[in-house]
Amino acid sequence: MGLWDKIKGELIDIIEWLDDSNDTLVYRFERYGNEIKYDAKLIVREGQAGVFINEGQLADVFPPGTYSLTTQNLPILTTLKGWKHGFESPFKAEVYFVSTRQFTDLKWGTKNPVMLRDPEFGPLRVRAFGTYAIRVKEPARFLREVVGTSGHFTTDGITDQLRNLVVTRFTDKVAESKLAVLDMAANYNELGDFVLERIQPEFEGYGLELTKLLVENISLPPAVEEALDKRTSMGVIGNLGAYTQYQAAQAMEKAADAPGGMAGAGMGMGMGFAMAQQVGQSMMQPQTGPGTPPPIPQQVVYHVAVEGKQVGPYDLQTLQQQARQGTLTRDSLVWAPGMGQWQKAGDVDALQPIFTTLPPPLPPTG
Repeated sequence: MGLWDKIKGELIDIIEWLDDSNDTLVYRFERYGNEIKYDAKLIVREGQAGVFINEGQLADVFPPGTYSLTTQNLPILTTLKGWKHGFESPFKAEVYFVSTRQFTDLKWGTKNPVMLRDPEFGPLRVRAFGTYAIRVKEPARFLREVVGTSGHFTTDGITDQLRNLVVTRFTDKVAESKLAVLDMAANYNELGDFVLERIQPEFEGYGLELTKLLVENISLPPAVEEALDKRTSMGVIGNLGAYTQYQAAQAMEKAADAPGGMAGAGMGMGMGFAMAQQVGQSMMQPQTGPGTPPPIPQQVVYHVAVEGKQVGPYDLQTLQQQARQGTLTRDSLVWAPGMGQWQKAGDVDALQPIFTTLPPPLPPTG
């Protein structure tokens, strides 16, 4: 450093930091030889904290405000340096400014799909992503545990580690919840709040606070989404016979406009009616001859709430055995795919037979 830099450093008696970035967490105030004048002015603005480091040892921490640097305002640093004959000469110390504002819109997401066992679709792979927000809660701990001697520390230096923490805890929560994929969209807030509460102590170990965690999307692989769209389309169509007749009518209309005039239109009309009639008859008439049997209907399975925890799923035969043993009662809460919420077993029509077939209580003896 040149002579002019040294002289300019001697003239400066105001220590402050004006942050012109949107990602700086820590900034070290640069002075020639780290010399600070007696009675210099320290300005710490809102959203900042000033931290003094003496010979590698953390000394005083200043919240927002304006301070004259004297022995009264630097009790720890004064004790460390051990002045015995006043405090009027320049002293050497490093000053770090720590941004304590919130840093928002930090991204997280699963690098690889998460394997789940969905109660409706079976084994599935899903991806998830979202955003989170942090702020420095304890500047001294953050400097010790994360920053070290870096003079300019940005969010890029810590976000990779924080993102890994968020993804790991989120994956655990989704796997433990056993929620159906189609029901996850209605539970984004609950998933985000749970992960935030669970991961907060790990952030505090770095001197940080996780202020917000949002789940923006949980998606399926493209092939599964395509199959789901087809299944949805079939449900929207409804009456396939009527839809086929409508398609035939559309084809006849196009045939009338095609070259060939009315002859082509008549031929197209006849073919359309014939196709519609054949499809309608094949759908309405029962199959009497040999052919492929229809698929075996899948049995509904139920989850049961036991002492505040979700167990299962169980089929009807297992639930009937539990009812005989007394572990399942009419007041037990149950849930199955397609049910909007947990209900008492005695209020579910499909479970009535397992309670009506139970034997009555034995008559008293004696």
